[in-house]
Order: sequence, then structure tokens, then C-alpha cells
Amino acid sequence: MNRFEGDYRNASGPIAIIASRYNPGIVDQLIAGAREALADTDISEDQVDLLSVPGAFEIPQLASRLAASDRYRAIVTLGCVVRGETPHFDYVAGECARGISQLAMQYRIAMVFGVLTTDTFAQAQARSAGRDSNKGFEAMATALEMAHLNQLLEDS
Repeated sequence: MNRFEGDYRNASGPIAIIASRYNPGIVDQLIAGAREALADTDISEDQVDLLSVPGAFEIPQLASRLAASDRYRAIVTLGCVVRGETPHFDYVAGECARGISQLAMQYRIAMVFGVLTTDTFAQAQARSAGRDSNKGFEAMATALEMAHLNQLLEDS
């Protein structure tokens, strides 16, 4: 039996991070977490592109363009959508997640949904602080693991 398992520390670049500018305090912490995960690898800063979009709704549009470029081994999407008093949350969070999922399958690229979708800012803060609970770290590590697994499959 052949077994294939990716290891995020063995991934290679180039990598793209698409980050929403909405809720910047939270998203900046997610970016910091993603950079921490990258620090565990041999991927250099010049192999990482950080692209900024206005909000989470715009993330899939740019992710589509980047995936179609065939330039990146992995695309990590980061943002924060906090539930409010209107159904706006459902549309933004749902369409962003759906778009990223569809693109990952369409382009067969390591593309990870690292957009927080929380009921409160306190929940968002808890999911963006520290290394162990930072979803930015988790999203980058997952994307790199999948990129490495894709490479292993291509090489076999």
C-alpha cells in the first residue's frame, strides 16, 4: 500500500495570501499567524505575495484570477465576518466560502478558506490570538500541507 501525506514544513512556494481589509485588527493577527507558519518552512519572503481586498465578498474574485494564473502552489484566504443584526453576514460569509470551495475544486490547487465567521468580536479575537488558536496559522499550515501533498502526487 502506498501512503501519501503532506507536511506543511516541506512545502515550496510561491504562495499567495489574500486578506480582507475589513476588521483590520483581527485580520492583521491572522496574517501574523500565517507568517508564523511560513517561518517553519524554507519558503522565503520573496516567494509570498500578500494581496489586499476591501472585504471577504471580494476574496473569491481575486482568488479566481490568481488560481487561473497557474503561478501559485497555494492560496490562503484570510478575513473576518462578524454576525450583525441583518442577514448581510449570511450572504457575505456564505458566498465567500462557496466561492473558495468551488475554485479549489475547479483549479485543483491548495486553496484554503481562512475567513473567520463568528457571532461576536470576542470570538474573532479568540480565534486570531496566539499560535495555538490562530486560524491564520492553521489556514497557512493546511494550505502548505495540501500543496506538499499535491506535489507528492504529481511526482509519483
